[in-house]
Amino acid sequence: MTKELTHMDIDNQNITAPAPPPLPSPLKNFIAGGVGGICLVVTGQPLDTIKVRLQTQNVKAGEAPLYRGTFDCGKKIIQREGFRGFYKGMATVLIGITPIIAISFFGFGVGKKLQTTDVKQELTLPQIWNAGMVAGVFTTVVTVPPERVKCLLQIQTGGRKNSKYNGAWDCAKKIYLEEGFFRGFYRGTAATLLRDVPASGAYFMSYEMLLRYLTPEGESRAHLNPLRFLVAGGTAGVIDWIVAIGPDTLKSRFQTAPPGTYTGIRDVFRKLVKQEGITALFKGLTPVMIRAFPTSAVCFLGYEVTIQALNALW
Repeated sequence: MTKELTHMDIDNQNITAPAPPPLPSPLKNFIAGGVGGICLVVTGQPLDTIKVRLQTQNVKAGEAPLYRGTFDCGKKIIQREGFRGFYKGMATVLIGITPIIAISFFGFGVGKKLQTTDVKQELTLPQIWNAGMVAGVFTTVVTVPPERVKCLLQIQTGGRKNSKYNGAWDCAKKIYLEEGFFRGFYRGTAATLLRDVPASGAYFMSYEMLLRYLTPEGESRAHLNPLRFLVAGGTAGVIDWIVAIGPDTLKSRFQTAPPGTYTGIRDVFRKLVKQEGITALFKGLTPVMIRAFPTSAVCFLGYEVTIQALNALW
């Protein structure tokens, strides 16, 4: 990787420090983000399925819940559906993950450029937060439709013969026929924005903050041990979901409920809190926290390793 050096005078001594790396090209972001996204999906899909099952089960007064918790849910999925049950809806996510991650990093770059005209300037952490929020807006456009399909597939508890949807394409076709394009595929857009904008800001800022801390003075991140990328990426994933879990629960409820159940995201919040209490917003927190660190760690590691490989090639 080509490095440009700046010279800073500190305590009357000349210290040579590497300049911030230039922004990767959109094509490199697309490829590297796709690799990182695939790593994330394959690693985290089982726990994501458990999360959605816990978030969307309606507990009626006097009745025992179908799933008593994370491990009970996982056990019942294996017993009734086999290990394949954990990977319901994954095809949709894999197909969509490459452009989603590419657009995320593209939006992050746009957010940076809106705040500076010098690509070599190191942004402050608040500016990184702002750029991350811009990325959240960009990704919402392409995130909502596949997540609607994924959630509907994930809450199916029966076998293939008793299921309404026989896979991602069948689900997408029925959504279109029953609800139309925008009303069907973009149901939950406001909730997704509520989740992704602040969470994406926290995600990128915490990753950058940790990488700066973990990079020895005078060294470039290109020479960091992969373990440091894993630590920074995993921690960023945990922080991301701490911010996102509440809005994500509202989104999952709204996207999977029969049409007419809720008038909007505020109605989801009001009814959920009234019927199940404020703690219902944090359903699925355990699988999310178990999943967040390893999936985000391998995602960022896959991204960084691929970027470095592409930089070495051209």
